[in-house]
Order: sequence, then C-alpha cells, then structure tokens
Amino acid sequence: MERVKAILEELGLEYELIEHERPVRSAKEGAALFGIDMGQTAPVLIAIADDSHVALILSGKRGRISFQSLAAQLGYQSIRMTRMDEVKGLTGYEPGSIPLIGHGLPVILDEELFNYPEVYGGSGHPTWTLKLTPQALEKGSNVIARLA
Repeated sequence: MERVKAILEELGLEYELIEHERPVRSAKEGAALFGIDMGQTAPVLIAIADDSHVALILSGKRGRISFQSLAAQLGYQSIRMTRMDEVKGLTGYEPGSIPLIGHGLPVILDEELFNYPEVYGGSGHPTWTLKLTPQALEKGSNVIARLA
C-alpha cells in the first residue's frame, strides 16, 4: 500500500484510503459496505490480451463479461484471465487486493466508471479500499484502451 500512496502523492492526485474490518470480495459487497452504486466499484482483473498481460479495471455494474466480445471490441485476437497463481508474480499483489494504481501493468479502463464522481477499488491491502475520481485513476494509470 505504501507504493500506491507514493505514486498518488508523486502525481498530486486526491484520494482517500478507507479501512474496513474484512476484505471486500465482490462488487455487491463493496457497494453495500460503502453505501454506493455497484457501478462505482472498480475491480482490477489481470488478463492476457493476445500475448501481453494487462489490467482490466471494470465497473462492478458490468457483472460477467464476455472475453470474446471484449477482444473483438478492443481489436485483440483473444483476451483471457491470467491464472490466479500467476497474479502475485506479475503484480506483487494477491488476487483480490490488486490496487487500482501501482500494479505496473498497462490498463484497459472501463468508460462506465466516468459516470460517477468517485470510484472504489483495491489499495494493495485486503482491508483498505482506495477511493478516487475516475480522472485521477486514468491519470495514474498507463491506459492503453478504454472500454465503451
């Protein structure tokens, strides 16, 4: 989490870190805990787009996604999830705790997140959540594509 805070501070981005008693395991759970719309939750999924690892930062409002449709929309041959046992080696973080910023991967960012004043997602620690604007999230990320 210190790496995440350092990046946010270095870029001069406004943010809030919110502590909670137990890890948040789903968009529905996060929305209930913080009293927000499910679309404001922003899970970070690690995927392989063609031959490159990417972070998909999606609105929790999307629910399940079709990777075949996603690949077609973004111009990839294929997109698939990275194996759970590979995630920590790629990002330095456990699945479920991957921070919105500071994971080191190029990002495919969901445009749905821009419909909200703030979004909530991983901080790098399972019992802390990062809250920031979608604009700050974009500024702090290496966005290579936006998902409409």
